[in-house]
Amino acid sequence: MPTFTASDGTELAYHVRGEGEPLVVLPGGPMQASEYLGDLGGLTAHRRLILLDPRGTGDSAVPADPATYRCDRQIDDVEALRVRLGLDRMDVLAHSAGGNLALLYAARHPRRVARLALVTVIPWALGRPATPEERLAAALLRKDEPWFAAVFPAFRAWLAGEEVTDEDFAAFGGFFYGRWDDTARAHAAGMEARANVEAEERFHGPGAYDPPALRAALAEVTAPALVLAGGADGGPCPAAARLLADVLPNAEFAVQPDAGHYPWLDDPQWFTRRTAAFLNAAAPTAPAR
Repeated sequence: MPTFTASDGTELAYHVRGEGEPLVVLPGGPMQASEYLGDLGGLTAHRRLILLDPRGTGDSAVPADPATYRCDRQIDDVEALRVRLGLDRMDVLAHSAGGNLALLYAARHPRRVARLALVTVIPWALGRPATPEERLAAALLRKDEPWFAAVFPAFRAWLAGEEVTDEDFAAFGGFFYGRWDDTARAHAAGMEARANVEAEERFHGPGAYDPPALRAALAEVTAPALVLAGGADGGPCPAAARLLADVLPNAEFAVQPDAGHYPWLDDPQWFTRRTAAFLNAAAPTAPAR
């Protein structure tokens, strides 16, 4: 397991899967170990995945200062990984909350990003979290599922800010996957086991984002970008995800039909085909320095 040292001395780990050109992968959660990403639906057949375990997760060390869990404080971790890999420019794929870190990194280091794939990313960094109404609308798409009636009342109560039991919360998993089958259930259970609660609570903390400044900076990011949303996802719903494509000058937008928040599990072939086509398109010309 390769490691590198962050600027504050924290020892960080990453995992390598697959062959081919490297693709740096930033996990979501926020602050989940990268294990839940697996091989991204078989994307390892097209790229060598470099999966970062964010500080305090997986095989990465817990930082001395928990304030460094905040999203913007982790930009230097991504840059240190690039240096460790010896890459002048790198392709980056980020999932969910990790996409906000990828956006901040691209804004600060635009010449270091060759391609940027943002998968089911809620645009927190743009001041746009997912709304209860959007999550409710997506949940109602599942009304014909056999498990829906038993869990929907508690899910609606949770969205309204009411307290729910741990058992109820665990049952909400069906609303985050396009297919609530045994594979999805096992995946959801693993997510809970790998959670770093303190890090998660600090990730979007006060001061992490400056949406107007970020919008201005991203307008100068010329790297090709793919914004991929799940058609059945409520956080983000496709309309919210599209806001990311609107602020990136060279972005394309795609909606994976019937997919939830983890589209590589819902339809691996669709996800891999679409993502690989973007990543393996003709290489963009490096910007002048």
